[in-house]
Amino acid sequence: MLTPAAGTPMFRQLYEGIKQSVLSGKISPGAQLPPTRELARQLGISRQTVLNAYEHLMAEGYLSGTVGKGTFISRTLPLPARPPKAGNPRALRPLSARGECFVGPQAALNTHEGAPKAFRIGMPGLDLFPFDVWARLEARRWRHPPHELGYSDPIGYLPLREALAGYLGASRGVHCDPGQILITAGSQQALFLIATLLLAPGDAAWIEDPGYRGISASLRAAQAHVCPVPVDGEGISVSSGRTSWPEAKLAYVTPSHQLPLGTTMSLTRRLDLLAWAKENKAWIVEDDYDSEYRYTGPPLASLQSLDQTGSVIYVGTLSKVLFPGLRLGYMVLPPALVDAFVQARAIMDRHAAIVPQIVLADFITEGHFGRHIKRTREAYAERRIALLDAIGTHLAGHLVAGAADAGLQLSATFIRRRDDEALVRRAREKGIESRALSGFYLDRDNARLSGLVLGFAPISVEDIRRAAPALRDVLDE
Repeated sequence: MLTPAAGTPMFRQLYEGIKQSVLSGKISPGAQLPPTRELARQLGISRQTVLNAYEHLMAEGYLSGTVGKGTFISRTLPLPARPPKAGNPRALRPLSARGECFVGPQAALNTHEGAPKAFRIGMPGLDLFPFDVWARLEARRWRHPPHELGYSDPIGYLPLREALAGYLGASRGVHCDPGQILITAGSQQALFLIATLLLAPGDAAWIEDPGYRGISASLRAAQAHVCPVPVDGEGISVSSGRTSWPEAKLAYVTPSHQLPLGTTMSLTRRLDLLAWAKENKAWIVEDDYDSEYRYTGPPLASLQSLDQTGSVIYVGTLSKVLFPGLRLGYMVLPPALVDAFVQARAIMDRHAAIVPQIVLADFITEGHFGRHIKRTREAYAERRIALLDAIGTHLAGHLVAGAADAGLQLSATFIRRRDDEALVRRAREKGIESRALSGFYLDRDNARLSGLVLGFAPISVEDIRRAAPALRDVLDE
């Protein structure tokens, strides 16, 4: 169908229509096209429009013909005799065995759209970010474009790595120099690189159960054997891991603030995990995703600060401190891994976007980063108290809040076990967001706990107080 009012010229529309009909097999090689005058009359357009379309198709090899004999679809085109059946796009080119590991429900990651609602998890308070400051810093850089706007170092912008090394050493006790820090497109890319480079197909890897689903997706993509290890009040049960999968090559942990239960790994458990890694020449991935936000004392020292054998890979993200759309994270690598990971990063996507790195370096070195953390920590502490009060006031008959001394969300278990997935769906229909606690288990059908994971960081105190009674109504149904 030709559309005279469209922005595309009429001859171009006709050209595209004939071309797609040929490529899809609707018009077979050797078929004769109508004479230009006849087609122009049928379509109600000028003959010159048809001539122009035919000329383009002839020049690109779709048509052949001579004066007086007609115009034909070229017989030399390597086209299928008939088009493939609709609805079966994999019939001709199925995914590889490795590619199949990237798809399906077990590899799916949660996504969110739109403005945060109570009680979305994993999000900082965008209302608290100093976008005016960020815009000013970025505008200043654009007035004098940096020379790094060409292809940059895959390891990341040096001043940013220097700023992060100083910050991590002071706040988390991380032992590193800037040469050990690799800038990534968020922590998820870091986890994918780790799984891909350090594990062979079939290698066993411990994950916390319940735990972050993103690591199990990365491990599956690397064709590793995902080994769920239970979590208790002291963190991951190293003894259970030793018993069930003693030859594992890697352990993924969130020691400062376990996701989703909120517990902190004890010193005894940390030392036991490090001893296991040393004995088995295994790797430990420490995901320190929201350690900046601790409300009952200073941030804890990292697991990496206790490592004496170069076993720990420290992974951090700026999504929880600044905003997820920034897509910047980092790894602190043992020196022996740096060259391999930098080369792999270059193969994957050359390097992270350079301008955000430059602006972030300025944001840190000029003191805005520290002030932002202080401000958000105070605001989140207030929102956390509002959520705890709301649970005690409105939801006490249904939920018991778990550890809540750190992070951007908390878990709350049901007093009497319920179908948390069904409740989450019903709450979503009422405009309330949350996550089912059972969904953090590798086998959710056999999850040890059921409950809700409730975020408080991106929601105002007023919205928390307003949403709690609505959530109670859902739970009362």
